[in-house]
This record gives sequence, C-alpha cells and structure tokens, in this order.
Amino acid sequence: MFSDDKIKEILLKGSYISKGDLEDAVSYSNSHGTSVLDYLYIENLLSDAVLGQAIGEFFGVSYIDLHNEKIDEEIVKMIPEAVCRSKGVVAINNEGSRVNIGMKDPGDVEAKYIVEKKLGHVVVPYYISDEAFEKVISVYESGIEEDIKRLLESLMNPDLDREERDEFAIKIVDTILHYGYQNKASDIHIEPQAGNIVFRFRIDGVMHDVLILDKKAAPADLYSFILTRLKVLAKMPTDVHHATQDGKVRYKIGKERIDVRISIVPVAHGENVVMRLLSSRSRQFGLSDLGFSGYNLKKVKKAIKNPHGMILVTGPTGSGKTTTLYAVLKILNRRQINIATIEDPVEYDIAGVTQIQVNPKTDITFAKGLRSLVRQDPDIIMVGEIRDEETADIAVNAALTGHLVLSTLHTNDAATTLPRLLDMGVEPFLVASTINVIVAQRLVRKICSSCRASLALTSEDATLIKGHERLHKALRDKGYKDLKKVRIYRGGGCKVCNHTGYVGRFGVFEVLEMSEHIRTLVVKQVSSDEIAVAARKEGMITLLEDGLDKVLNGETTLDEILRVTQG
Repeated sequence: MFSDDKIKEILLKGSYISKGDLEDAVSYSNSHGTSVLDYLYIENLLSDAVLGQAIGEFFGVSYIDLHNEKIDEEIVKMIPEAVCRSKGVVAINNEGSRVNIGMKDPGDVEAKYIVEKKLGHVVVPYYISDEAFEKVISVYESGIEEDIKRLLESLMNPDLDREERDEFAIKIVDTILHYGYQNKASDIHIEPQAGNIVFRFRIDGVMHDVLILDKKAAPADLYSFILTRLKVLAKMPTDVHHATQDGKVRYKIGKERIDVRISIVPVAHGENVVMRLLSSRSRQFGLSDLGFSGYNLKKVKKAIKNPHGMILVTGPTGSGKTTTLYAVLKILNRRQINIATIEDPVEYDIAGVTQIQVNPKTDITFAKGLRSLVRQDPDIIMVGEIRDEETADIAVNAALTGHLVLSTLHTNDAATTLPRLLDMGVEPFLVASTINVIVAQRLVRKICSSCRASLALTSEDATLIKGHERLHKALRDKGYKDLKKVRIYRGGGCKVCNHTGYVGRFGVFEVLEMSEHIRTLVVKQVSSDEIAVAARKEGMITLLEDGLDKVLNGETTLDEILRVTQG
C-alpha cells in the first residue's frame, strides 16, 4: 500500500475527498496512531472501490476488482513467481496479442518493461489492491499437505541437531498459520487422535479437514514440538500438560499482523489446540460491510448518536455480535471521548480505548470490572456480555446516569431481550427508560460472485417455501403471490470459492427501536410475542425478512437463511 502522503496526494488531485475531510483524517490518525485511510473508511468517506478508482486514475490506468473476477491459474503462471513477488505484478487476462496485468504500483515503469520483455507481448497495466495481489499469488502455493510433508521429510533426518529440529518445528507452525490466513479461516484446530494428528480450518462457519497426519509416518515428538512452539509464542508454561491454558500472540503474515488467540485443553490423546485468527481486515468493517442496509442502518446510526442509554446486540454464540460492537466503537472513537471496555477476551486492541480483560484468577469479573470502569469517568462503556443480574443492574444504572453502554445478550430475537432483562431482576421502568435499540443478528454465507448464477425456483424450493408458513407469507407480502416469478441465486462452485459456492459471511439483522409505545408495553411486562407484534406494526424488519431481501438480491441462498432463522 502507498504511504499516507501519497494517498493524500492521490485523493486530493482527483477531488475524491475535500481538504477539510482530509485534515480531519490526518488529525485522527495522529491522535490514534492509525493510518489516514482508517478514518476515511470509518466515516464512510471512502470505499475500496473508490480508492482503487482514484489510484488507477492518478496513474492513468484502470482499476480492476479481482474479488469479482475468475482467476485462471494458467494465465497467472505465465509470469514466474519470483518476478510476480519482487515486482508486485500478476497476469490476469490473455487476449492473444496482449496480456492484461495487475500491478500494485502502476507507476513502476521498470516492472512493466521487465514483464513485457519476459512475455514477449504488449502488456496493459491495471491497478489492483495488495489484498487482491495476495489472493492471486496464492495459486503458486503447492498446498498445505505438500508443504508440511516436505518439512517432515527434512525433520526425519537423524543428523539434525536440536537447534535445527526446533527451526523445522517453527516452520511447521508458520506454515499452518499461513495457510489458515490465506484461506480466511476464523479458527485452526489441531487435534491429537489415537493414530493421527488432524488439522481442521473453520471457513465461513463450516469446519474443513485440511490435513491428516499419520503419527507413524511422522517424528514421534512432532506434536510435542508444535505444542511447545505455540506455548512459547503465547507465553504459556511449557511443562503444564494437564490443565487448560489460554494465551494470545501477535503474528506477522506477509505485511499484515494478525492476533492469534490460542486455547489448549487436555484430551484423551494429548492436548487439543484451537487458534482463533483475528485479522486486521476484520477491523476495517463498517456497518454496511457487516450487512446493515436501508431502514436497519438508519435506525442503528440514529441510536449511535444518542449520548446515553443502551445499545444491545443479541444472538447465539458465533453470530458476530462482538464484531458489530467493534464496528460501532470505531464510529464513536474520538480523542475527545473516553471509551472503556470490559471483555472476555479482548479480541482486538483499539487505539485510544481503555480495554480490560476478564480474569477470574485475579477476581476481575464482568460485574467487578464494570463497577470499576464506571469510576474511570468514561463517556462510553462496552460490556462484552451481560451474563448475570449484577452485571445487568450496573450496566442499566450506568446508562441511566449519562453513559452510552454497549453490550451483548444471548437471546433468539430482539423482542425476547426485554423480558430476559426483566427475568434478570432489572426493574421494568429502568429497562424501558435506558434501552435505545436492540439488534438481533445471525451470520450467513455469501454467494461467490465469481460463479453466481440466477435461476428460477425449482419444484423442491417451491415445496420448501410452501411448507414454511413464515417464509411463504414474507414472499407474499413482497408481492410474490406466484412463486414462478421468484428468481434466486446460487454459486455453481469454482476455484475462487474452493467449489463451495460461497465466499465470506455477512449478517442478517432485526433492529428493534424503543418507541414510546414499546416502552409502555415493557413497563406493563407484556410477553415478547406482544412486543414483537407491536414492533412489526411500527416497521421492524424481522431476521427472516431481512434475510429474504438478501436472497432476492442475490447475496445469499434460501438454504442459508432457513438454516439460521429456523425455530
């Protein structure tokens, strides 16, 4: 990526942002220790597409977004890997007499000349982002299985000394993390079994077996080497094998630093390892990137502007609640505002924010940490989760006394959150007077844009819809009385999505805004069903309806929406 000074020059020359906005971005980056782009993305003053267009225009070339392009491995390999990596250039299309190339720096005339000479063809340069470049360059990789087995062959050499064996163990861990990152895995599992060591990646919420090593074909102390390396990285005691351990390490992969949260648990055949990969790419998400749109986005933005009260995000484990709260915090994070959080665990470090980690060993619980935070003169408080009556009581009172409080709860939908707080002992009038908005959410897989195809409903789909009363009604409400007119989308499967038909995930949402009528119902302690009916009359879009909009827009599939909204 170009320097901040170059980005400023590019954006100003093309009049993509105003001088005032740029001055605000520079001030923010100086006070928060971040780049100018961070502010511009947070404030929705810039997007990847607009930035790409601006850079391309500056250098007199077109910008191409390779996320929406099919990658032909043979065309990419027209240019040797060493040239690609050293010059930041990849071949993206072959048109016979000319070759289209993607360049990280379209101003590098020497790189263009070298590639032209190498190929013997005229080349047409396009600007591509660093992330797109890394995606394309991955076609040169041989695969995790081949790379690990090659390292194991070297490790089996009996002439290696201890230091050399340790170096190979380090390379094995590096390789596992590298492939997990390249495949956009959220979690890496290393599981010792009776005869095997199994490596599994969780990608887009689904577990995939990526490597199974036969213990007999590997050095006897291989797993011990891997465990020791991970424990050293995470500053865990290496001689503890019969107790759970948790740690965290910041790891550099390419130009990006990722936070890796490591959990080790003793099991029947050794110690089970789960690594959560927390990439800085996730921190760039704004509310729109997460899946908020239209009416829901307006309601959340309105609630964020309120200087006090509560914003609650609900949903099951793994539904992206914390990511949503972080996206809100990014919008709110200003030098003149004091923000403090109590989390379990602290997933991302946020410059300028006081973050406390829950730690039962030192008697720091959500309730005790929150009680201390209130005395730290905060304007905004984020509580990772409201788990008990004491935490709920302190959070509500903090919201009542002029703080903006953000937190999560485990409930199935937005309306159920209100009776849940009453069950936790919070007085009805306090719930009614403090809550600004409740967001219920689920994560669904996104259809791969490279192989997405539109098709009419099959007879099986039509039968499924007719058998699902809520879904059928939702379609009728949108004007689809004849199911033959409904068109949906699916991913056919390609190299970009590893033939799954999906790439990435985003949210479907239900946003309940606390109107005066809803507040009255809460004070009367009516059921969640009555609250839901009232909210629907006031315009609340349900999870199913929001999901259905995204199905009809070609963003996800019916199967995905039904999977996360059933019940």
